[in-house]
Amino acid sequence: MLFILVMSAVLAPWISPYDPKVPYVEAVFTGPNTTFWLGGDQIGRDILSRLLWGGRISLYVGLASVAVGISTGSLLGVVTAYVGGKFDLVVQRIVDALLSFPAIILALTLVALFGASVNNVIIALIILFIPGATRTLRSQALAVKEMDYVLAARAIGASQMRIVLQYLVPNCFAIFLVLATISVGFAIVVESSLSFLGLGVPPDQATWGRMLADAGRTDIQSTPWASLFPGAAIALTVFSANFLGDAMRDVLDPRLRGTRGA
Repeated sequence: MLFILVMSAVLAPWISPYDPKVPYVEAVFTGPNTTFWLGGDQIGRDILSRLLWGGRISLYVGLASVAVGISTGSLLGVVTAYVGGKFDLVVQRIVDALLSFPAIILALTLVALFGASVNNVIIALIILFIPGATRTLRSQALAVKEMDYVLAARAIGASQMRIVLQYLVPNCFAIFLVLATISVGFAIVVESSLSFLGLGVPPDQATWGRMLADAGRTDIQSTPWASLFPGAAIALTVFSANFLGDAMRDVLDPRLRGTRGA
């Protein structure tokens, strides 16, 4: 399912039947039919075309923010766990301060400061992801660095960078991968929430959250398709990303491999 959604977004310029920004008089508040397969919105734009193009922005925001934010936070967590001391203390106090804010409130504040644009939404999400990834990977790295093979590497004189990159990072990779897949769904939900509140991407660009916001300003009972299809796209993406993360955890976590067949 996740592969289908990603490919639909990638191929949107070629498979979209209409321009997502062009309104058609005959499509205003029209339901699904043979001409407009998923119906039209309040000003006559094709919902299917907007759904496909909106997926490009929503998935781009989700994947880019996770790739940078989770990777940066994970590496920072591993390094602070290994170095320890005052450096670890200072970093963790900054992490505690960031984690004390509710995610959506912090995202709203950052986007309001930076301005509404796709890249600014990604920057806000990166700042959201770094503290959580740092805390999660730090706890795993603290356990790994006390293993016998890490102590043996220290005994033979291995450099700190070699120990971090060759011993700590590979043994924390399973948790990193699971955290990244789960965070994709969270990023899409936050981006959709920001677009719904009018603080996400600019109004002229189609996103799933913007489509829900536009549908919420009309009579949902008389035009349910305007909110049903973008809501279903968000739900399917979040569910498939979370299920993928759970499956990868079962495969990559050695403690769970022996219990899957039980």
